[in-house]
Amino acid sequence: QVQLSESGGGLVQAGDSLRLSCAASGRTFSSRAMGWFRQVPGKERQFVAAINYKGGTKHYIDSVTGRFTISRDNDKNTVNLQMNNLKPEDTGVYFCAARGESFISINPDEFTDWGQGTQVTVSS
Repeated sequence: QVQLSESGGGLVQAGDSLRLSCAASGRTFSSRAMGWFRQVPGKERQFVAAINYKGGTKHYIDSVTGRFTISRDNDKNTVNLQMNNLKPEDTGVYFCAARGESFISINPDEFTDWGQGTQVTVSS
């Protein structure tokens, strides 16, 4: 099990950038795939990006490809989401999540540990 804590959210204008960070505690971080999800009120949690345990495989939802970059530092137990050219539809609470496996998934039900979330609001 890992404990996750997100930071870096905020209120920005369309076209701006934000960098979300997720700090993990626990000895198993480096063996686990990580993901970022987002949620808006009344809708299900949506996959945004995922990275495998070594950082060599990444996957993004189509709407953020080319704008968002997921990365991880296993020495520091962190995973980041660099978000560029933000759009109003990127607004939501962003959650960091850890999977019990080493390889990526886009299914939130396959992630076992979650952070508390950080709010991202993009104004037009």
